[in-house]
Amino acid sequence: MRPVAALAACLVAMAMPVPAPVHAAGPAQVAPAADTAPVLVRADEWQAMAAAAADYPLFAGERARAEASVRAAMAQGVTVPVPKDPGGGYTHEQHKRNYLAIQNAGALYRLTGQREYADFVRDMLLEYARLYPTLGQHPAGRGQIPGRLFWQTLNDSVWLVHAIQGYDAVRADLSADERRLIEDDVFRRMASFLSAETPANFERIHNHATWAVAAVGMTGYVLRDRDMVEKALLGLSKDGNAGFLRQVDQLFSPDGYYEEGPYYQRYALQPFVVFASAIERNEPGRKIFERKQGVLLKAVETLVQASYAGYFIPVNDALLDKGLDTAELVAGIGIAYAHTGDGRLLSIAGRQGRVLLTPEGLKVAEGLAHGRARPFDFRSLLLRDGPDGDHGGLALLRDGGEDGQLLVLKATAQGMGHGHFDRLNWLFYDNGQRVVTDYGAARFLNIEAKAGGIYLLENTSWAKQTIAHNTLVVDGRSHFDGDWRRGQEHAPVVTQFAPGEDLQLVSARMEGAYEGVAFDRTQALLRHPDLGLPVVIDLLRVHGERPARYDLPLHFSGHVMRVGFEAKREVAARPVLGEANGYQHLWVDATSPASDGVRRLTWLNAGRFYTHHFGASAPTSAILAESGANDPDFNLRREPVLVQRMEGQGEATFFAVLEPHGEYNGTVEYVTGADSRIRDVRHFAGASADVVVLTLASGAELALGVARDPADATRRHRVAGGGRTYTWTGSHARFDHPAGGRHAAASRTAKQGHTRP
Repeated sequence: MRPVAALAACLVAMAMPVPAPVHAAGPAQVAPAADTAPVLVRADEWQAMAAAAADYPLFAGERARAEASVRAAMAQGVTVPVPKDPGGGYTHEQHKRNYLAIQNAGALYRLTGQREYADFVRDMLLEYARLYPTLGQHPAGRGQIPGRLFWQTLNDSVWLVHAIQGYDAVRADLSADERRLIEDDVFRRMASFLSAETPANFERIHNHATWAVAAVGMTGYVLRDRDMVEKALLGLSKDGNAGFLRQVDQLFSPDGYYEEGPYYQRYALQPFVVFASAIERNEPGRKIFERKQGVLLKAVETLVQASYAGYFIPVNDALLDKGLDTAELVAGIGIAYAHTGDGRLLSIAGRQGRVLLTPEGLKVAEGLAHGRARPFDFRSLLLRDGPDGDHGGLALLRDGGEDGQLLVLKATAQGMGHGHFDRLNWLFYDNGQRVVTDYGAARFLNIEAKAGGIYLLENTSWAKQTIAHNTLVVDGRSHFDGDWRRGQEHAPVVTQFAPGEDLQLVSARMEGAYEGVAFDRTQALLRHPDLGLPVVIDLLRVHGERPARYDLPLHFSGHVMRVGFEAKREVAARPVLGEANGYQHLWVDATSPASDGVRRLTWLNAGRFYTHHFGASAPTSAILAESGANDPDFNLRREPVLVQRMEGQGEATFFAVLEPHGEYNGTVEYVTGADSRIRDVRHFAGASADVVVLTLASGAELALGVARDPADATRRHRVAGGGRTYTWTGSHARFDHPAGGRHAAASRTAKQGHTRP
């Protein structure tokens, strides 16, 4: 379980060089009394912040919020309860409040000079010094490595990351006896527990270990314990096969994409950048922010790009309500801006409305006050996955800026245990809304009534299963039979990525999700003057060695307006679609008989209509269903899904067009454009390529040709169908025929193509 850190918890070190690094490598030792100056933010920097705090309203407001929070904690008195509760329970939440109070009170002592703040930190930590040596395994411990203050070790790491920063700020003004007691019975004990006593956690390449090494490493810098620092950087054996540096190299792709996806990139970002700042201040010679071509700074921008309308794209285990205003990204934006001076980051900081109580926060507040912010350029891009960028990627195709259209093709690797079985899944956003959706995680974070806030059983039985995503399911089984370790061994291959103006396109291929089955998917975002808004073309081709049942789900958000096909409605009783692999959680509302025709489904979402035109190379049935079956504890959201089902085929092609159109305005009671502007959708296959043809209501025709081997840029393709022959060379081509016209007009962004009647 991941604790939710408040912004006030984001007190981190300003990444500026200092005159000399910490001590050379040697055995652990208690720092001499004179060696107590703060090392996470220098004393002169605290003085500069105190002098300038009133000059910038954003910084002054942050200090006022911290003062109100700490004053409230001081009024309640020092409360350090014996741990007993799981996530969301009283003792769990109290220890979280305490580490925030320790950190903020330390900062306020430096900013105001008021001794009562330092005394509060001292008294709190002395209480922990009395409690911590008495603790064993947490009584509500979960997982293989329970914590001591909290029910899992991860939370203990988070406590230490924040508390050590507050202690660093007041350490110089405590007595030698107070320091010795606090350091021996709190910080050294905790650091030992999080490292040598729990090596399986400390040496993982995973976000839990990132928090642990950051906690231990920052503690080592504050206590001047070189051995502790080296173990945090290089692993317990100090050979570089584990530790923080290895995590930087392994968990991020060269584009700054984090292996577990945007949601966990947000969570892991804080310890990565906080500890990196501590490294930079104390050992500037390591050039930590230059490591792997500056990947930690890239990771900040990448995380912003992987968002829509202020919220992160919810692939893998993800909660839908996390976005650009989270505390972790406030820390990331501040640190990245301090190193780069990139005014685009200031525009995000301005939206956040929060800053750090650090030199970085002051710098952000100053930059905003002086008008240095520039708009952040949300754009189309491919975020490669894997340490070397060769494990697929997350494709983002945008049109119309941040809140316009965003087409996402998820062709990433597994993402370890937090990954879902959703190879070549897709999402679509439009008009500021989620349109084609991903469920994310089945979890209610820190809500004790919902299993203490941990991942629910339905996260495994539903949210991770392939039928819960918009991708191919074979014979009712999830990819890799639901084994994430098998999934970790197989990544998709992105075969082409072609952003442009009127046509944007991405293709990817997946092998290994099912034995004897490979599938590839091409998706495109196209503009046409007769359509008004960009449309999505989706082409999925399956190559199976034997006949199988293929299901292709489409999860969408909105209210169904029109079912454009004959279907039996289940009005008296709602059967369940299946018995396992997520099918047991789907109520069936309507089922159509198998047909080889193109069908339509139209729904309304936030005042805009969406029509999904879909067909296949062999007869398919269409199933309308809703999540929530076999859910006695009401843990699942009720969301609609359309499932296209094909029986008894090996080779197969599914094609579809998603069309946004029209407007419904309930306030002034008008409806425009409620009917589709696409009259027909057809698919034609040739020897080496496919063509999807859209006939518009205006009489114009728009076609997209896609090669089956996009890598061969010299091959010429020929596809005949509908009275036309489409020819082109290369990976893809767009063909435009005006109403009544006979000649093709190739798009500026497409490969040149020609048709003839």
